[in-house]
Amino acid sequence: MSELVQPADISALEAVIGAALADDRRLEIRGAGSKQTLGQMMDVDQVVSVSGLTGISLYEPEELVLAARAGTPLAEIQAALTENNQQLAFEPPDWGPLLGNDIPQTVGGVIATNLSGSRRLQAGAARDHVLGVSMVTGRGEVVKTGSRVVKNVTGYDLCKLIAGSYGTLAVATDITLKVLPTGEKTRTVLVAGLDKPAAVTVMTKALSSPHDVSGAAFVPEKLCARSGVSYVSAAASSITAIRVEGPGPSVEARCQALRDMLGVYGDVEELHFHNSNRFWREIGDVTPFVDKVGVVWRLSVPPSYAVEVVQSVCDQAAAEFYLDWGGGLVWLRLSEETEDGGAAVIREVVEKSGGHATLIRADDHLRSSLGVFQPQASGVQALGQRIKQGFDPGNILNPGRMYLTGGSMSDAD
Repeated sequence: MSELVQPADISALEAVIGAALADDRRLEIRGAGSKQTLGQMMDVDQVVSVSGLTGISLYEPEELVLAARAGTPLAEIQAALTENNQQLAFEPPDWGPLLGNDIPQTVGGVIATNLSGSRRLQAGAARDHVLGVSMVTGRGEVVKTGSRVVKNVTGYDLCKLIAGSYGTLAVATDITLKVLPTGEKTRTVLVAGLDKPAAVTVMTKALSSPHDVSGAAFVPEKLCARSGVSYVSAAASSITAIRVEGPGPSVEARCQALRDMLGVYGDVEELHFHNSNRFWREIGDVTPFVDKVGVVWRLSVPPSYAVEVVQSVCDQAAAEFYLDWGGGLVWLRLSEETEDGGAAVIREVVEKSGGHATLIRADDHLRSSLGVFQPQASGVQALGQRIKQGFDPGNILNPGRMYLTGGSMSDAD
């Protein structure tokens, strides 16, 4: 078991990384550890936890800006925002139960993995909400990038580079985020009984409408039965869900317009605030697969290819699925007995669509033998390796976590 080090401040972290670079020691960088099983398995000499770097260092609600140290529990940040009717608009999901742990998330872990929920199609990814980052690179140098304001010009946007890099480039110590007001009302229009092609048509039509949709998902009948929202679990059919948020009168008007527009496709109902929030948490947290064994994949594809991709996989393997992001995000669960976890068929069909597939949950054997992330084109891989060399020339930070070949760039989501 690797030695665990928990620096108490940035100076101590800088010293740890500097010593590791001098001694050629490989480091696993983690927060609380809720996402420890994401990415490739690593062989390291020492574990460095930033869970001791905690606390909200700046919060100016009127400026829509919050800064916190990387080890700060996400729940602490969300509680502070809730007091001011504000939120992280990218809707960070909690995959702890899916991955088999109940470890609280940290803000550093969320940004390092660039995790975004169902609102990503409207609000953007986690990386789009990062205004500034302080970090210690693999060179043992402290670097600050970005600003405390939304309108900021700093040349290269290193914040977006660090977000989603899985700790392979630098160790974030402080993160400044853009926050936004929470919508006064939330409604979710449900269309029952659609098949996959019809569901994608409905989601595309809703997203193309002027009604400012903030979520669009399709859940097959079998998975609906696992929902904690009574109307969804009792529907006895598939559900296509369309969410709108904002001021009360606007939400009511848009919801009615969507009901009128989509009613020709099937029976239409709606969920109000609490049930809507619960339903979309289930979608983002991948709750339908939490208590089910098997290999879980996350596919990012053009929505127009979603049906073809799902059908191709299901024709060749026993699989369950649901769609988020209007069909742009496909969640798949395959039987543990599926050869190579379904990697061959999934990679092939996803590559044809121009998308990418990420292995989210699997046993250690599969994680050590398969590429967790979509294989990169040679030019992109070379660019990633040059960036890695610039930030971490000794390859001591989370070595090999992203690619078996040692690359460092994450898949865009």
